[in-house]
Amino acid sequence: MAREYLLAAATAAVLVVLWELLVLRTGLFRRLVYWVTMAIVLGFQVPVDGWLTRLDAPIVLYADWAISGVRAPWDIPVEDFLYGFAMVTAVLLLWERRRSARDQADRR
Repeated sequence: MAREYLLAAATAAVLVVLWELLVLRTGLFRRLVYWVTMAIVLGFQVPVDGWLTRLDAPIVLYADWAISGVRAPWDIPVEDFLYGFAMVTAVLLLWERRRSARDQADRR
């Protein structure tokens, strides 16, 4: 059975991690501020996603064939957390890359 949303979310998360580790190498994953940022994002994502995806009155519906069916906490599909991680991390990596390029240009 196809699980497109799960596959896409997991692929996005893996690609972002590989992009950092093999290409950008900003050291973002070693910084406490990154993990604090991710905790803040999670703190907002859980209540918002929980409200949007609650099974008793959903605002956002997922096709059963597209997701794993694992939902936690409340009724949040785990795929949402993978996408959230990938999107926020990708943006932070782009900001770090831009900041690093600007710092190098300032040194010249």
